[in-house]
Amino acid sequence: MTNKERIKQLYETTHLDDEGLRLLLTTMTKEDEDYLYACAREVRHAVYGHDIYMRGLIEFSSICKNDCYYCGLRRSNKNAERYRLTKEQILSCTDTGYELGFRTFVLQSGEDPYYTDDKICDIVAAIKERHPDCAITLSIGEKSRESYQAYYDAGANRYLLRHETSNPDHYRYLHPEALTIENRKRCLKDLKEIGYQVGCGIMVNSPGQTVDHIIEDLHYMQDFQPHMVGIGPFIPHKDTPFKDEKKGTLIDTLHLLAIIRLMIPEVLLPATTALGTIDPRGRELGVLAGANVIMPNLSPKDVRTKYMLYDGKICTGEEAAECRFCMERRMEAIGYQVVESRGDHIHKQFVDSE
Repeated sequence: MTNKERIKQLYETTHLDDEGLRLLLTTMTKEDEDYLYACAREVRHAVYGHDIYMRGLIEFSSICKNDCYYCGLRRSNKNAERYRLTKEQILSCTDTGYELGFRTFVLQSGEDPYYTDDKICDIVAAIKERHPDCAITLSIGEKSRESYQAYYDAGANRYLLRHETSNPDHYRYLHPEALTIENRKRCLKDLKEIGYQVGCGIMVNSPGQTVDHIIEDLHYMQDFQPHMVGIGPFIPHKDTPFKDEKKGTLIDTLHLLAIIRLMIPEVLLPATTALGTIDPRGRELGVLAGANVIMPNLSPKDVRTKYMLYDGKICTGEEAAECRFCMERRMEAIGYQVVESRGDHIHKQFVDSE
């Protein structure tokens, strides 16, 4: 079987065996790539058309209790600049975003114990009260099922929790002993059962990652059927144990975006900031490989440079309006349109907590 035949099989059935995935991931020619991306675009056009959904990202705390070896916000990084946004500052970001046409807000932070369940619920409820037609996504890490239920009851609609890797040994290589893939998967299962639109995902070319790990991840994601998958290239941070590791490649990330689109056709798939960081046209190329979500930054300008998961992050000096209109122009230039929409998963439109 040729790679073109493997891609065709994925396109028609969403399935490919381990050996087929391994060969596809390791032996693609430029011609194979072009065919892969064309198939991925065809699938996303069939499901979501040419619409690009915007998520307004609000990075509200750079404080984290965890010590993950790859992350610039890790607890042991004494050089990190720490901050917390107040409820009023977060609401100001959502007000600005609403005026700019955002109908989804992503509240992201380190795992900061200061933000108790009551505080998170209060912030979520306040955003919902001001902007009832908007979706709220949380990305605040591992919590109990009871906590997730409380956020959902307060009005949160979606939750992003990248699993980073499905393989227990690889997970241990990237994280301290206190964190386990078993608990990560438990969190994802709880979130889905509660009713969230759930996002998982991986770092591409993370330290220690093998092709077999990626295949394991693809199977896990296909079995789990997330509503969103966030993937982006690993980018080292100078103040972490992995500071000297190679960064992930554009090409491997684009391959995986397209393969995920074929394996999970209805998934919401972001072209991430990390992709734009390793290549000036990274986000455009991500969309052309099957992605359909972009996440401009709504965080206050004075904290953007403090939320550094990795080195070299782009768009840290732009105002929210600049980010938003810049991305709109860039998407239009490649034949897509940024729409003023919540951008729900095709099977979860307005059925979650409102």
